[in-house]
Amino acid sequence: MFAQRVSAARWASSMGRSFAQRKSAIRANSTSTIKPKPKKSFLGKVWRTTKWGSLFAVVGSASYLSYKVYKESHPPAQLPQLPTFENGQERKTIVLLGSGWGCMSLLKNLDTTLYNVVVVSPRNYFLFTPLLPSVPTGTVELRSIIEPVRSITRRCPGEVIYLEAEATDIDPSKNVLTIKQSTTVHSGHSGKDTSSSKSTVSEYTGVEEIITTLHYDYLVVGVGAQPSTFNIPGVAEHSTFLKEVSDSITIRKRLMDVIEAANILPKDDPERKRLLSVVVCGGGPTGVEVAGEIQDYIDQDLRKWIPEVAEELDVTLIEALPNVLNMFNKKLIDYTKEVFEQTNIHLRANTMVKKVDDKVVICQVKDAKDGSTKTIEVPYGVLIWATGNAPRDIVRNLTTKINEQKNARRGLLIDDKLLVDGTSNIHALGDCTFSKFAPTAQVAFQEGIFLAGHFERLHEIDSINYTLQHPTANDNVDRLSKKLAKLESKLPPFVYNHQGSLAYIGSERAVADLVMGDWSNISAGGSLTFLFWRSAYIYMCLSVKNQILVCLDWAKVAMFGRDCSKE
Repeated sequence: MFAQRVSAARWASSMGRSFAQRKSAIRANSTSTIKPKPKKSFLGKVWRTTKWGSLFAVVGSASYLSYKVYKESHPPAQLPQLPTFENGQERKTIVLLGSGWGCMSLLKNLDTTLYNVVVVSPRNYFLFTPLLPSVPTGTVELRSIIEPVRSITRRCPGEVIYLEAEATDIDPSKNVLTIKQSTTVHSGHSGKDTSSSKSTVSEYTGVEEIITTLHYDYLVVGVGAQPSTFNIPGVAEHSTFLKEVSDSITIRKRLMDVIEAANILPKDDPERKRLLSVVVCGGGPTGVEVAGEIQDYIDQDLRKWIPEVAEELDVTLIEALPNVLNMFNKKLIDYTKEVFEQTNIHLRANTMVKKVDDKVVICQVKDAKDGSTKTIEVPYGVLIWATGNAPRDIVRNLTTKINEQKNARRGLLIDDKLLVDGTSNIHALGDCTFSKFAPTAQVAFQEGIFLAGHFERLHEIDSINYTLQHPTANDNVDRLSKKLAKLESKLPPFVYNHQGSLAYIGSERAVADLVMGDWSNISAGGSLTFLFWRSAYIYMCLSVKNQILVCLDWAKVAMFGRDCSKE
């Protein structure tokens, strides 16, 4: 028995040792077969960092846009308009005439809690004019480039009153503005036809006018300008301008009308050739851009859907000066001419329009070499007039009431603080003025920013004057007097900072003449400049809503193309 127990113990011990040895061998084996993880390459690290960075950028951008849209859609409460401030000082009234670049820029930058602000304009929206040439062809939808005035006024810190009306008279001696609001009235009159014993209803349309007056302490005239025909016979009757929303709609309908009308006629009919001729008068940015947009529409869309007509459509640009885009660098002017040649836009420079009838533009062409002139006729189916500005009636009316404005023919004369000459409380900005600055949106926008700061300084002067007239024990009269003298003596003038010029020239190419401070100018043209042109215009939009809508319009055109129907 004892021997058996010893044998069993030895057997168990040997089995234990052999099991331990096998286990150690397995571990050694497994350790030798597992390879260490290879280190990631530099490119792999870059890819991983880029991937996560892009994800965070997308999520962050989406969150920021959502916040901005929410903030624009939910404006905070405004301080109401009151006749006086808490200390008893009178709250003055500023009336803004117009809803264009100048007045809306002023409104967005002004602390409206300092004044009772009233906006008067027959147009209850702000129009982003740089993209207006893109609307007739459907590159950009009309609703994408207009911003309701009330959405701008509602986001101001103090209450702003908007009146949809037209200013008809300004009395600078009494500080009174006369406005007119016209409403179309549809009325019906029921009667009885005695001969047939049947009831008849006769309907008529009338216009109801409401005329009222407004008192102002400060008046800002920013009504813009109307197209100038230069007294050329037939221009007003037969051409289409490109200044307002209605103009873009008219051009769109006219273009589709002539296409469908020409499609009915045989190819050898001269009337068909005339109908398919689009003539644009004016070699400035607006004329060049609308010509480029129409040619894009022909090449990129109509050739797919109406090829039998698109190949005969012809775009002609007429300019009285030797070159188009005269404010640009000479290299960019030459580049624009090259692009026009490539895209079949016929440029007629040194060509002055003398007369327009219902089918033909009569022009005088000057030879660049010997200066001789000849008369030619350019047939057209669509005529777009995109040149020249003329004062509006309210501006002409005001110039007749101020002696210093008697010689103002092209707009209101203003000083370096945008104060209308001959007045003490009427300011003017934008295209309704005549100054050394070009009538562009960039100028009007900067003038609006300047006036916002100017009015805030005027309010500070008024507040100090009121305090000096009604001092309290806590007021340091000497210090306030010195501050007042300093403010009144150093009211800064308006200084225009030209940042450059942009223009789209068609075929997804643009030109840019940029000013980088006082030390450098950059002139560029091509496809990359086209992307910069788009980015700049997106940045200039007054609201995030418009920025998103314009980007969506461009994306839709890239995916589906433009529409070729009338509506």
